[in-house]
Amino acid sequence: MSDDHGPLDDRDDAVRGLDAPREGKLLHLSDHGTAQPEHILHELRSYWDSLRNGRAIPARAEVEPRAIRRTLDYAFILERIAPGAARFRLAGRHLIDLMGMEVRGMPLCALFDTGSRGRLSDVLETVFRGPQIARIRLEAPASYGRPKLAGSLLLLPLRSDLGDVTRALGCLVSEGEIGQTPRRFDLAGEALFPVIPGAHIIEPSASITGFAESPASWRADTAKPVPDPTTPEERRARFRLVTNDPGSAKTDKLM
Repeated sequence: MSDDHGPLDDRDDAVRGLDAPREGKLLHLSDHGTAQPEHILHELRSYWDSLRNGRAIPARAEVEPRAIRRTLDYAFILERIAPGAARFRLAGRHLIDLMGMEVRGMPLCALFDTGSRGRLSDVLETVFRGPQIARIRLEAPASYGRPKLAGSLLLLPLRSDLGDVTRALGCLVSEGEIGQTPRRFDLAGEALFPVIPGAHIIEPSASITGFAESPASWRADTAKPVPDPTTPEERRARFRLVTNDPGSAKTDKLM
């Protein structure tokens, strides 16, 4: 069975867009005061660590929404769909509020301005390929009807049912009034962390396009002329003079 139908699926009574508890009463962190990004990100990171049980990466099927009730509004599950690209499988209420629409099925880059999407793609690929943890600092400048926003994005790699690292548990918390939607962010900075302390960090880099190997350089000594076996007389015989006289279709050899 696909891991997308695991305990974080919307068919589970605990989740309807990652926000509905079993009792049917909606619990939003915003109902209990201003969101504290550091506390939310720390709690989700601690939960992810608790799932590892000595392993480097926990499985996506082990993520239980009831265990992250206080961070549920800000949490999401990503699925890697291509190098440097991932889409939302599930997302909490806060992301829906930021975009003004359901975000499930949308790419993560939809939350970013076009100028930051390339860098986001590079950072995201290191999360899956490392695998490693990424924390991204977000900024959204003020504009008409849209106050300035700041935020933090945390990405934690997960294994799919097949054992490959193609899922991620994430959390996005913004600070400030949302205003008119959709809101999109600039990537203002990132910090990368190994899943195992002391391990090597893979730095984000632009993907290689085109052929991996550059073509061999041209060398003058390898460009040898091809000899023509015909004689000068035979070459001159190939040319013919065409007259402009419309009454004559005769062509003369140019000797």
